Amino acid sequence: MTEETDLSTAERTSGPRIDTTVPQTARVWNYWLGGKDNYAVDRALGDEIAAAYPIIVDIARADRAVLNRAVRYLAGEAGVTQFLDVGTGLPTTNNTHEVAQAVAPTSRIVYVDYDPLVLVHARALLTSGPEGATDYVDADLRDTGTILREAGRTLDLSQPVALMLSGILAHLSTVDEARAIVRRLLDSLAVGSYLVVVDGTNTNQELNDVMRIWNESANPPYAMRSPQEIASYFDGLELVEPGLVDVTRWRADPDPSGPPRPLDNLVGVGRKPASF
Repeated sequence: MTEETDLSTAERTSGPRIDTTVPQTARVWNYWLGGKDNYAVDRALGDEIAAAYPIIVDIARADRAVLNRAVRYLAGEAGVTQFLDVGTGLPTTNNTHEVAQAVAPTSRIVYVDYDPLVLVHARALLTSGPEGATDYVDADLRDTGTILREAGRTLDLSQPVALMLSGILAHLSTVDEARAIVRRLLDSLAVGSYLVVVDGTNTNQELNDVMRIWNESANPPYAMRSPQEIASYFDGLELVEPGLVDVTRWRADPDPSGPPRPLDNLVGVGRKPASF
């Protein structure tokens, strides 16, 4: 979609009202990824942040790329064919179900978000291949009961599930709340399930300054965490090699020009053991 009127049409048919006056995370991220499902306020903030910190666009693309690598690993080498993608954002290209079903056609995927524009597009675009299944749950991350109950209609929670939390835990105000939510979700998943987390760190002052611009203008706010705080989400899990690392370095193809520049965003994949 390229016109504001197109998005307004979606709004009229979506149910919950779409707020076009305040930049929203999913829409700004969509803009940085080259998508068209965003409004002028989202593009304005995206441009302001990118002007102050151009690498933010690289971060958006690297986050999407590492998620694709993680899904391919999980659906292939790890043999997981169920995915619970919470905070999915707006569909672009190489969505979780497309990547997973390209490797394992019987994969079943449940997407979770609460942005009404995401809901409109998820229902229209997140369609499964014939051998697998996709579903969409309209719920806030904090509402773990609804997430698990509704996801259980499509996923068999007695079997391993890959729980994907990309860029969403930092929208919670405290790390204690984030850890508690991760724990509640994992407690309800089978042994052999996996946790995938992607989040930004507070180790780069320039990026911290840019995120202050974000938090003054957009919804919801984003709280940068320390590497140690992000690592705590994996307490009790078995981290998959190479561990918790920069998004540019998790199972990336070798680059003949040398290692890529770190982007101050971390990714980890952990497996739930029997002792969890």
